[in-house]
Amino acid sequence: MPPIEDPAVIVGTSTADDAAAYRIDDDRAIIQTVDFITPIVDDPYDYGRIAAANSISDVYAMGGRPLFALNIVCFPSKKLPLDVLGKILKGGCDKAREAGIEIVGGHSVDDAEPKYGLVVTGVASSDHVLTNAGAQPDDVLVLTKPLGSGILTTALKKGLLDDTTTKKVVEVMATLNRSAAEVLDGLRVHALTDITGFGLLGHLVEMAEGSGVSIRLNSSAVPVLDQVSRLAGQGIFPGGATRNRERIEPKVQWAATISEETRIVLTDPQTSGGLLVAIAPDDVVELVNRLTESGVLAHAVIGGVTGRSDKSIEITM
Repeated sequence: MPPIEDPAVIVGTSTADDAAAYRIDDDRAIIQTVDFITPIVDDPYDYGRIAAANSISDVYAMGGRPLFALNIVCFPSKKLPLDVLGKILKGGCDKAREAGIEIVGGHSVDDAEPKYGLVVTGVASSDHVLTNAGAQPDDVLVLTKPLGSGILTTALKKGLLDDTTTKKVVEVMATLNRSAAEVLDGLRVHALTDITGFGLLGHLVEMAEGSGVSIRLNSSAVPVLDQVSRLAGQGIFPGGATRNRERIEPKVQWAATISEETRIVLTDPQTSGGLLVAIAPDDVVELVNRLTESGVLAHAVIGGVTGRSDKSIEITM
C-alpha cells in the first residue's frame, strides 16, 4: 500500500491495527472495519453469530462504540438451500442487535464456499482512539477471553469434540467484547487490541513493535479452554498455528522449560478472541474488579511491558 497522506487519518495501515480511525471533527473519529470468515462450525445460525461478533470486536478494540453494520455475503446458491443463508443472516442480525446496532444493508455474490462477515462503522473520541501501538514500559497486560478456539474447532471438524466442549467454544467465540470494552472507561489504558488470526503471540509482537517496547509473557497465567492442551499434544491444531509460529519465532525468546503444547496454544489462531489490554500498573486492580463484576469470560493478568530489548517477546513459565 502507498503511504497514507490524508492528515485526518488517525490510524491507517502502518501498525497493523484492528480498524481504521478517521477524524471527522475536533471531538469525534469514525472507526471502520471489515472482516469475514468461512464456516468454522456446522450450525449456520451459530456461524452467523460468531462471524458478527468477530467483526464487531475490532471497533471495541479501538476504544470505539459501534453504530451500524453492513453484511458481506458469499454463498453457493446452487449448492445450498437459501434457508441456510437465512439462518446465517439471522445469527448475524441477532448478534448485532445484542451489540445495540442494526445491519442496514450489504452486498452478496455467488461463490463456491460460504463466507460471511460485516463492515462495521463506529465512533470514538478523536483524542482517545486506542491503538495497538501505545504500550508503555511498566504497563500490565490483561486478557479477557481464554485461548484455544482454533484447536477446538479443528478437533470439531475431525469429529473429536464432545457436545459440552463444542457448546462452550461456540459461546466463547459468539460472546461480544462489549462488556470488556465498556469497563475500560476512565482507566489509563495505553494500548488495546483483540486476539484473532495471528494468535496471542502474533498480536503481542504487533503491540511490542508498534509501541517500540518489549513484552514479558507469563505463559502459565494465560487462560486456556478445557481440552486444548491435550489436543495440541496429540497434534490436533490448525495449519495457521504453524504459520503464526514461523512468522514470530525470530522475535521470541522462549524459556527452555515451556512445553511444545504451550507453544502451539500461544500461536493458535483465534476467531473472535478476547481483548488484550496494556494498562498502567496502578489501574490493574480496578480493571480486574470491573471485569469480574461484568461477568467477562476471563480477567487474567498475563504479563507486562518492558523497555525495548533484542527480542520483542520474552516468554516465561
